[in-house]
Amino acid sequence: MTTSSDARRLGPDLRVAHDLAADVLVVGLLSGSDDGSPRVAGSGLSQDAADAVATAAAAVGATGAVGQTHRVPAPDGVDATSVVTVGLGGDADVTGDAVRQAAGTAARGLDGVASAVTTLSTLDLSAAAEGFFLGAYRFEEFRSQKSRSSTTPLGSVALVAADDAQDADAVVDHARHVAEAVAIARDFVNTPPSHLYPDEFARRAADLGRDAGLEVEVLDDDALRAGGYGGIVGVGKGSSRQPRLVRLAHRSGVDDARTVALVGKGITFDTGGISIKPAANMENMTSDMGGAAAVVATVVLAARLGVGVDVIATVPMAENMPSSTAQRPGDVLTQYGGTTVEVLNTDAEGRLILADAIVRAVEDEPDYLIDTATLTGAQMVALGARTPGVMGTDDFRDRVAEISRRVGEHGWPMPFPEELRADLKSRVADLANVTNHRNGGMLAAGIFLREFVPAGLDWAHVDIAGPAFNTGGPWGHTPKGGTGVPVRTMIAVIEDIAANG
Repeated sequence: MTTSSDARRLGPDLRVAHDLAADVLVVGLLSGSDDGSPRVAGSGLSQDAADAVATAAAAVGATGAVGQTHRVPAPDGVDATSVVTVGLGGDADVTGDAVRQAAGTAARGLDGVASAVTTLSTLDLSAAAEGFFLGAYRFEEFRSQKSRSSTTPLGSVALVAADDAQDADAVVDHARHVAEAVAIARDFVNTPPSHLYPDEFARRAADLGRDAGLEVEVLDDDALRAGGYGGIVGVGKGSSRQPRLVRLAHRSGVDDARTVALVGKGITFDTGGISIKPAANMENMTSDMGGAAAVVATVVLAARLGVGVDVIATVPMAENMPSSTAQRPGDVLTQYGGTTVEVLNTDAEGRLILADAIVRAVEDEPDYLIDTATLTGAQMVALGARTPGVMGTDDFRDRVAEISRRVGEHGWPMPFPEELRADLKSRVADLANVTNHRNGGMLAAGIFLREFVPAGLDWAHVDIAGPAFNTGGPWGHTPKGGTGVPVRTMIAVIEDIAANG
């Protein structure tokens, strides 16, 4: 899967290994031996070769600590030039996410390597495949030769499967599809707003959808005004680059299939509008369409995987700019469906476009609804930069959060304190878009969205304000910039629904 404007390879080739021949062998090291020396984790090497690797790694300072990498000569019996070791930590059971992060850490250090083979995959084949693919990710579309990397990314990875592995080729193929979708979401987020504005975002999403065999519908600004999408129109009218609404549908063809509605916030750049943001770090608002990017990638992924669930994505896209045509604090707009909202703060714009999209998505009578957005700075205050906040109907909220943690995206369930609802009362309209205080800002935003979700519908709202965009240095399989969160959570939830209803 590639965007129409970027036909580059998104990651290394992945395959199941049939031998250990490669330029580099990658193994995991565990710490915590009685004598303080590390030991090789997993299977795939003879005991003599494993002992030789551990001894050589210990001689250059390897302890098996998480994320620690070293490179040593390959021992006799291993058909590789060198061995890269990556630390997995102590002797406790190694989790899938630990393997995924270790594989990503190793991949980031293998630029210029044509082929690698790994035994990390004997611990968790799918996680290792995803980690190597995502760790090797790079985004250089806007670099000239002056700053483009002089080395090629990791070319291919052969993954040794455990002796008891089932359908190893299918597992690796699935992992590659998932990792490609995450990379596509990253590419969208990393594309600057000068090049990814609402109309262009809609065009790229539609092209991806058509390539995947999805049903595609795009509403332009005239259609949005005519259709009564007051939230999307209100947010987007301050920009010369007018808003769009994209609808992408995967039809499974399965009798009595469940339907999952996905909604993602697509603010291609957020100045805050008339309630303008401080200049410092405003450039990071190129990521304010991270939810939309993840939703587009996920519905395309659902089609690629042929999941037995109907998946319908409703994706509002707008640019929030200050101008003589922008909405003002104190304006009242009418959301799609008729609810009126007093706009007290134009920088609380994401919930306005999401509300329109949620009401439209509900018209499809889905069994489940997931919306995701880089919605509130309060998410980072409450949970930090790596932990999404998951809100919604209790049982489905908990199900989504548990699956998110299982796949390594770390979602955490959050409550809806009922006293916050009273703070969204408006002096002149049905609702205000913000409370008059900062307390529980992430929760209040979720409570606002709840007003547009019908009672009885299983719904989860995932706030990814921090997790969708890494402003720090790379770590594990996560690069600086767009992360692709929560693609892996959403596809895992969809597959869980396909399997269990």
